[in-house]
Amino acid sequence: MKIKSIELFGIRLPFITPFIVSYHTYNDMPSIIVKIETDDGLIGYGEGTPDEHVTGEEWKSTYEMIKNILAPELIGENPFNIEKIHEKMNKKIYGAPTAKAAIDIACYDLMGKAANQPVYNLLGGKYRDSLKIAKVISILESNEMASIAKEAIANGYKELKLKVGTDKQKDVERIRAVREAVGSGIPIRVDANQGWMYSSDALYVLQRVKDCDIDWIEQPVLADDMDALLEVKEKTLIPVMIDEGLHGNKEMREVISKRAADKINIKLMKCGGLFPATKLVHQAEMAGLTCQIGSMVESSVASSAGLHLATAKKNILSNELTGPLMFSKDIGNLTYEPPHITIPDTPGLGIVINEAMLQELTKMSAKIV
Repeated sequence: MKIKSIELFGIRLPFITPFIVSYHTYNDMPSIIVKIETDDGLIGYGEGTPDEHVTGEEWKSTYEMIKNILAPELIGENPFNIEKIHEKMNKKIYGAPTAKAAIDIACYDLMGKAANQPVYNLLGGKYRDSLKIAKVISILESNEMASIAKEAIANGYKELKLKVGTDKQKDVERIRAVREAVGSGIPIRVDANQGWMYSSDALYVLQRVKDCDIDWIEQPVLADDMDALLEVKEKTLIPVMIDEGLHGNKEMREVISKRAADKINIKLMKCGGLFPATKLVHQAEMAGLTCQIGSMVESSVASSAGLHLATAKKNILSNELTGPLMFSKDIGNLTYEPPHITIPDTPGLGIVINEAMLQELTKMSAKIV
């Protein structure tokens, strides 16, 4: 089996309501769909969702990078040779994890279809029958976030994820308002997305919400300041998760050696796909750290890839793969039943692509043969 062609679709996925985090407000999410066809007629789909604030990759440049640099290098390669494929991509260009993730995910989809197995069986088998999902709440005024949280619990959600990271005092009010709205017993995760920047700011907030029973605080300081993250971890009893500060092996070694975090948030777009993500899971397990699979807010394609990994790996205790619930239009058929989702046992990613919707959302396209 050899790669015969690689087709690219630059799409924009519209949100139902704007998605607001500390560094940006999104009305739609730019993404790149990769369609790989083999010489025996199999088709695999992958996705790359770049975020210039996190990996330094931008939508159009990532599209051009796949089109002009990575895709031509892989024509004629066997998708099963995933280690070799990553080596070829890494030799061709440094970094660019989102571009590489799009290729990686499509290769796993092809491997699963060729083997007539769901992707999770290629990653260790089914450890979990279903996965819990949390309600992710954008940055809004405290009363609005509290209202959304209360409604989410009424609709069956059992866990909440709060985006914060703007004004410190307002963030304190947001967290306290949500806790008061939903009462005790509902797990609440808080994500500052680097918005507090410095350890002193992070500790200011955490000191004032320590009675709110937060499950963990995610990326409270700037991504490249591992020492500040360590200081927060040492001065609070709230577990600390690293997200934007962890891309691949280099940062993983520093987290482990410094004991700078309690938990790690693995995103396929940060590390380069399922193959390198699996390595991070194993390193974390060795070091006594637990994992979450996060998301750049992706379509059914990349979301399903992350869910396959979470299904297979014991040490992945949570996930944040709720992109399809947030879009008014999606190209795939990943089906959620909040507060759970079950990955289909069909071959590959198990996603059926709506070709008409893919064409509707496409803003640029190319084919490499």
